[in-house]
Amino acid sequence: MIFPKGSSLPGSSPLVWSRREFLRLASACTATSAVSSTLPLHALAGSPGQKVVIVTFGGGARDEETFAPDGQENIPGLLKTLLPQSTFYGQVINRGILGHYVATTSLATGVYETFNNFSGVAPEHPTLFEYFRKGMQREAREAWLISPSNGFRNMGCSTYRGFGSGYGAEVVLPKQLLQATKPGNGGAGSNGAELDRLLRDTYEEPHWNAGTAQTEMQLEQLEKMLRVSPAEFQKQALTMQSADELSTWVALQAMRQAAPSLMWITLHDIDVAHSGAYSLYIDGIQRTDRLCVEIWNALQADAEYAGRTTMFVLPDFGRDSDMNPAGNGFQHHRTGDRASRTTWMMALGPGVRQGLFVERAVDSLDLVPTVGRLLGFPTPLAQGNVLNEVL
Repeated sequence: MIFPKGSSLPGSSPLVWSRREFLRLASACTATSAVSSTLPLHALAGSPGQKVVIVTFGGGARDEETFAPDGQENIPGLLKTLLPQSTFYGQVINRGILGHYVATTSLATGVYETFNNFSGVAPEHPTLFEYFRKGMQREAREAWLISPSNGFRNMGCSTYRGFGSGYGAEVVLPKQLLQATKPGNGGAGSNGAELDRLLRDTYEEPHWNAGTAQTEMQLEQLEKMLRVSPAEFQKQALTMQSADELSTWVALQAMRQAAPSLMWITLHDIDVAHSGAYSLYIDGIQRTDRLCVEIWNALQADAEYAGRTTMFVLPDFGRDSDMNPAGNGFQHHRTGDRASRTTWMMALGPGVRQGLFVERAVDSLDLVPTVGRLLGFPTPLAQGNVLNEVL
């Protein structure tokens, strides 16, 4: 079900914990660690060489395990490193379908897409990547999408006339790359059984087998785009705890080798919550927190990105509340209650006001027009509004 903008969400009671009250305290406690911006507000909007990195994570996380007092220990990176440097939107409302592929694709088009979440089809409306490449006349290597879920393989471009594959992103699916390096698929190495743990898809998405037909293309993507051999990729993968860690490594490699101006990284370890294992759900939150900081620190240490990159961090949507008798608590997000539909977003980078908490409710569709205004290209079909606080 999709709720029109301006309509009330199910459940009129406030969230169990007020993000506003906690973040006001957290901002005060960490204010001394904030890094002052060296550029005035609006200095970079639309300027040459500006870059944007978007990090979304599927599965959602409740306030109980993140921003509430008992959850603070799970997100030290977000609270102590990223929050003091960010403009923070405490009420980001998702009024669309609560499935990870369709919801993340809606974030990327600025329109609430209505396709079957498990179909894996391309969106009907142009994506942020297409707007960027067509509006700025950029090559494919300038826009990358990296996702640990093979079900996201068609999110890089739409079927909309006048856009489409000619303007789409370079879509990198680390699991398909890893599948291509397994013995019997033409790749190097003999660690197939050990790599299987990273090839399992998320609990919410169907498993999309890479197949041998695309093996040659995947190996070429490894060697020509990421400039890493299959053997080295396998070696790196064997050091990883999860698919999200592998995706982050791929993203950092893409930054070093191609320095794209627009990069979207989706993380999905938190979605293990569907298995009902609370400890694994917490592990996913903690790992996502660490990886977000790792990505931000890498941007600051890279000459191609430092001082010119805005990073957005946001969940695709949340999870059910234990207070809802029809819900499933931490395990699922099927009721569409306020906890499932109300998330948050951080924006960091030069020109972004630090330590600012935005109290008003905004829409998850606002991301696309905001990035368009930031980089200087039109997003004519996007239905969201520009978030002027980050320009």
